[in-house]
Amino acid sequence: MSAPLLEVRDVTRRFGGLVANSHVSMEVRQGEILGLIGPNGAGKSTLFNLIAGAFPPSAGQILLEGRDITTLPGTARCGLGIARTFQVPRSFDSMTVLENVMVGAFVRHPRAHAAQAAALETLDYVGLAARAGAPAGELTPPEKRRLEMARALATRPRLLLLDEVMTGLTPSEAQKGVELVRRVREAGVTIVMVEHVMEVVMPLVDRAVVLHLGEVLAEGSPQQVVRDDGVITAYLGERHRAA
Repeated sequence: MSAPLLEVRDVTRRFGGLVANSHVSMEVRQGEILGLIGPNGAGKSTLFNLIAGAFPPSAGQILLEGRDITTLPGTARCGLGIARTFQVPRSFDSMTVLENVMVGAFVRHPRAHAAQAAALETLDYVGLAARAGAPAGELTPPEKRRLEMARALATRPRLLLLDEVMTGLTPSEAQKGVELVRRVREAGVTIVMVEHVMEVVMPLVDRAVVLHLGEVLAEGSPQQVVRDDGVITAYLGERHRAA
C-alpha cells in the first residue's frame, strides 16, 4: 500500500437545495479493502455514484492514480479500471447468466468468442458456472449478487466498488461472500465496500470511512472507528458503547 489509487478531494454534491455530500475528502490505497459505512441517508450511495461517474460532483475533484477523472463519464471510468455493483442488483433478466457477464467482458474483449471465454472463467471464479445457461431472472437473491460481482469483475477492474453485497444473505452465504472478497483482493484488485452488516465488514476491511449527514465523521482502522465517540453516537448507538 503506497501512493493512493483513488483520491476524493473536497467533493460536494447538491441536488437542488439538498446537499448529499459536503466537502468529502478521502483516499483509497492500492491493494486495500476500504469500508464506507454510516447510517441511512449518510451519503454513501451518492459518493459511490460520484466515484463511478453516474453524475459529476457539484464541486471538488476525483483522481485516479493522479489523473483528474472528475468530468469523465462512467463508461470512460470503466475503461480505466473502475467497476461497481449496485445496492439493488441490476441484471438483464431475459438474458442468460453468461450473457449478463459477457456485457462486462466486452469492455476488454471486443470479439464475442473471447468475451464468452472470459465470462465463463469469471463465472467459475464466483461459483456460478453451473448457472451459466439459466435466465438471470431465475437466480435467487444471493446468486444475483454474485452475478453483479461477476459482471463487474469481467471488466478486469483495478478498483471495485461493492454496494451492500452482503445484505440479505444468511450467515453461511455471507461467509462465502467474505471469502470471495478476500480472493478478489488477493488477485490485486482494490476494493471499496458499502456495508451495513457490521459483524461482516469490520473484520474484513483494512480501514473504514464513516459518513454522517454527507460529511466524513471518522476515518481509521476498524478498531479506532468503533471506539470513536462520534461514530457511537451517530451510528452504532449507546448499546454498542456499553458492550
